[in-house]
Amino acid sequence: METVVLIAVIVLMTGVAMRWIHVLNARDEARIEAYRFSDPLPRPPGLPDDTGRRAHHRGAGR
Repeated sequence: METVVLIAVIVLMTGVAMRWIHVLNARDEARIEAYRFSDPLPRPPGLPDDTGRRAHHRGAGR
C-alpha cells in the first residue's frame, strides 16, 4: 500500500512540475512578445557589403 501511495505522489508532483513549467514558459513568451525591440542600427558608411570572415581573407573564393 505504501508503494502505491509513493508512486501516486511521484506522479502527482511530476504533473504539478510540468504545469508550473508550462505556466512559466507561457508568461515568458508573452513578456518577450510584448517587448518592443529597437530598429537595427544603420550600416556605417564605407563598410563593404560582405563583412563576414571570408571577405577578409585573400583566396577565400577557392
